[in-house]
Amino acid sequence: MLTHSSATDNEAKSSYLQRCLLALATGGLLSAGLTANASTLISSTEYLDYELPKEIQERCYEKANCPEIEVKYLNTNQNWLNDIVNKRVNNIVINSKMSESPVDKSTDQKTAKAAIDDFVKSQFMDMTEQVRWSYSLMVTPEYLGHVKLSQGEDLELFEISSYVFTGGAHGMPFSEYLIFDPANEQQVTFNDMLKPDQQSRFNALAYDAYKSWVKSIDEDIESYEQNWPFVTNDNVSLTDKGVNILYQPYAIGPYAYGMPVLTIPYNKLDGILKPRFMPSP
Repeated sequence: MLTHSSATDNEAKSSYLQRCLLALATGGLLSAGLTANASTLISSTEYLDYELPKEIQERCYEKANCPEIEVKYLNTNQNWLNDIVNKRVNNIVINSKMSESPVDKSTDQKTAKAAIDDFVKSQFMDMTEQVRWSYSLMVTPEYLGHVKLSQGEDLELFEISSYVFTGGAHGMPFSEYLIFDPANEQQVTFNDMLKPDQQSRFNALAYDAYKSWVKSIDEDIESYEQNWPFVTNDNVSLTDKGVNILYQPYAIGPYAYGMPVLTIPYNKLDGILKPRFMPSP
C-alpha cells in the first residue's frame, strides 16, 4: 500500500500559503495532493543571513523601494539531504542575478550572497529616480511529506519554489520537485523511476493528461495546441494517486494559467515505472 504524510512546520506552511496565493492570482495549480500522517523526518527552514549593501540602503530606505530578498535554506535532521537541497537553493539564487559576467559555478552561500548583491544593485541601474517599485527575489524549499512504497521503504518529497521580479507586468515564479531516498542517502530522479525504454509510453500518457487538462480550460483542443503545444517534462513527484508533472509558467499555457500540474494515475503506469515505485495491488 502506498501512503503519504506531511510534516511541514509552521514557517514552511506560511511560505507555501504565500506561493499558493500567488498561484491563485495567476490561475495556477500547485497542490501535490498529499495527505497527513507522521514522519520521522524533522523539517524546518531558516533565512539566509543577508543585509543589503550600505550604499543600497542609503538610496532605498528614504524612498521605501528597497529590494525584497527572502532566501531560505532547508534545516532537517538529515545533513546529507540539507546539503543537496541547499546547493540547489544557492544555484537558483546565483542564476537569478542580473549580471553580464559569467555565472559562477560555485554553489556556496558566499557566492549566493555576492549574486544577491549584483541583483539588488542592478535595480538602481535599471530604474529612474522617479520610479519606486522594487526588485524581488524569493527562494524557499518546502517539505511536502513522504511516500511509503510497497516494500516498506520511504521516499521524502520536497519542492523548491522561487519568485523573481525585475519590473514589467509581473514577476516570474519557478518551482521544482525533489525526491530523496533516505535508505541510500541519494536523490531519486525521474529516470531512476522509469523502466528501460519506457520514455515514449510515459510521454504518450503525459500527452493524454495534457489534452484532458486543455479540455478543462478550452473547448478547442486543436486550436489551443497550435498556440501552446505539448512538451515533455521530467519535473515529477509521486502522490497517493499517481505521478504529478509540474510545468513552469509559459511551458504549456499563458502566464495567467500559472503552473499546470498533469497527473498520471498508477493504474496506467504498470510496466512503465519500476515495480519499487508502484503501489501494491
